[in-house]
Amino acid sequence: MPSLGGATEWIGSEPLDPAALRGRVVLVNFWTLTCINWLRQEPYVRAWSQAYRDDGLVVIGVHTPEFSFEHDVQGVRQATTERAIDYPVAVDNDYEIWNAFANHYWPALYFVDVDGVIRDQHFGEGRYEQSERLIQRLLGVEGELVPVEGVGVEAEADWDHLRTPETYLGDWRGERFAEADELADGLALNRWTLAGEWEIGAEKVVLPEAGGRIAFRFEARDAHLVLSPGAREPIRFRVLLDGEPPGQSHGVDVDENGDGLLREGRLYQLVRERGGVRERTLEISFVGPGAEAYAFTFG
Repeated sequence: MPSLGGATEWIGSEPLDPAALRGRVVLVNFWTLTCINWLRQEPYVRAWSQAYRDDGLVVIGVHTPEFSFEHDVQGVRQATTERAIDYPVAVDNDYEIWNAFANHYWPALYFVDVDGVIRDQHFGEGRYEQSERLIQRLLGVEGELVPVEGVGVEAEADWDHLRTPETYLGDWRGERFAEADELADGLALNRWTLAGEWEIGAEKVVLPEAGGRIAFRFEARDAHLVLSPGAREPIRFRVLLDGEPPGQSHGVDVDENGDGLLREGRLYQLVRERGGVRERTLEISFVGPGAEAYAFTFG
């Protein structure tokens, strides 16, 4: 197990050292607060930490930021509170722990035995039963699997009806962009466009003036967007589905009228379909200036 000494700060613990953890089974979880895949995995990691702590399991979260605003430690603290994370979290703003593990993914799990040897690793969601059985074997215990059910944004994706992939909006990784006139003619599935005076940067699009919109044609139960207000005060926004308020299809961060408030940098759930999943056109407009949009994810 590599060193954790590169952490810039620790949340919920004094600094931890692999040598001092010998004799304990350790689960290291790399995450970043805007990652939908981590959000859907987190209920399992949280449940394992609570269920096997007395058997000798130590779970360590490592928050390595994907987007620039995720370097804000207060945002990481808020995420740990909102997700009820009660295990230690190393803040890895300089990517030193990430590089020490030669990690490339969010989320990533590393399973370490009592001798400090990494016995297995898993990247992304899923494989929960196999992972928990491995934890049990490393601890030398047996038992039923811990019951887990994610709710809200942590709910498992509707994989059978998910036809739209994660889509980044900035120049660096942006794709599937449509010209604005395509919106009037009807966007094709998995295409998105901008309306208004947007500035396109490497990792984000920024709205310097009020009134801009983003439109996306998608097919999924859930639609999310990573947003930040930058240095601005909270920014009101509104979501429409096929030109109408979302009603019962609103996500946790908007109401039935589609109204929401951009307060801090994080992932915002805009849509959760309560009926059948079909192609829809999502539009989000911003009442005030300063909104920063990074990536759409779906579930």
